[in-house]
Amino acid sequence: MVRRVVVALIGPVTWAPPGVDPVRWRAALAEDTVDLLAMLTEVDTAVAVTPADRAVADAVTWPDMAVYEVPEPTPSAVFAALSGYDQAAVIAADAPDLPGLTIGKLLRPLTSRPVAVAPAEGGPGLLGVAARLPVPPWLPPVDLDETLPAAVRAAAPRPGDLAVTPAWRRLRGPGDLAALDPAVEGWEATRALLSGAAHPG
Repeated sequence: MVRRVVVALIGPVTWAPPGVDPVRWRAALAEDTVDLLAMLTEVDTAVAVTPADRAVADAVTWPDMAVYEVPEPTPSAVFAALSGYDQAAVIAADAPDLPGLTIGKLLRPLTSRPVAVAPAEGGPGLLGVAARLPVPPWLPPVDLDETLPAAVRAAAPRPGDLAVTPAWRRLRGPGDLAALDPAVEGWEATRALLSGAAHPG
């Protein structure tokens, strides 16, 4: 049986909505992303952080959810920290309304290809990257905030070694925030924080 794990990578945030504390903003995004992961079936789920951000992970993880401390907030560092798995996906922890199906589409190509990436809608960067383990040696260092699918494809021995799956937005600016659909269930922590910012006191 193939063992799979999906890891939410909690990294720095460079933007927060006006009136929202950036520390609370990052925690709310991470909490909603982790809550989504906890609902997934047929995969293990985990969180990865640098040692300095361990408290953030401890505040948002579910019981029995693994936390990996990594030297830098990159997918490469997360892949290196994993053992006992055949496939792994690392996703950015700033996509609170991410559908579970999008994660499934990131993992599915690994049955026939060694690596898959999901672009960040509106770019630059990626929503996530998935790979068979051990990671193929040709996979370059991936920065979820900057790396583009074309750069990963250029490093592959054959273009078909990389699957590019559907994009989804990360909340990194006003345009991403405006795309949130209040009618969609989920993203409760982010919703509550935005509601408090809109109606202070």
